[in-house]
Amino acid sequence: MKYMVAGHEAFDTFEFTELALGVEHQLFAGVPGESETERAARLDAARDMLPDLADEDPELAAYAQLLMRQAPIPLRHPIPVRRRAFRTGVAA
Repeated sequence: MKYMVAGHEAFDTFEFTELALGVEHQLFAGVPGESETERAARLDAARDMLPDLADEDPELAAYAQLLMRQAPIPLRHPIPVRRRAFRTGVAA
């Protein structure tokens, strides 16, 4: 079954939500692998957009706030473990 919204085909539920509501899901929920600076910039833009969205559609603004609260915290990059140098000498 194909999902069509205003003549555009949605391939998954996120695209369907974006087309139906007119709000990009990734702006509020984030994307996997984004850096801390990208995340901070995205959240600033989303917070700036929320008051306008609340004026236009309070229910949609509540959905956007829910996405922001439930968005996963970005995974930190693992710190590489150093290996000990292989020594061939005799212990004293």
